[in-house]
Amino acid sequence: MADWRSLSKALALADGAIDTKETEIIIKEFMADGVLDRSEIEWLIDVRNSSSSRVEAFDKFVFSALKPMVLADGQVDADEAAWLRKFIFADGNIDSGEKAFLADIKASAKSICPEFAQLCSEAGV
Repeated sequence: MADWRSLSKALALADGAIDTKETEIIIKEFMADGVLDRSEIEWLIDVRNSSSSRVEAFDKFVFSALKPMVLADGQVDADEAAWLRKFIFADGNIDSGEKAFLADIKASAKSICPEFAQLCSEAGV
């Protein structure tokens, strides 16, 4: 049985980068049912972190998909902070998109836990 995650990741990253056409296909397929679940978002994060480069539209899609999941209840709790830490530090580098995303979450949340505050601090947010 084929592993769709591995296969689709290999196809998306065949040249190492996510371009406009790949972004359009990914958005079309992932949004076909109008809902992104945690598994799909984790795939997007994995592909983002594994790519050598991405078009801005791909990053915007990933962050726009991630935000409502993190802020579903308006708060960032310790489990969500740990999940975000894994994502943000996965490649050992915090880029400007990740910093902007953390700042947006921090500003949009009704409340944040100390673990998220620490993550933001370590990220320079």
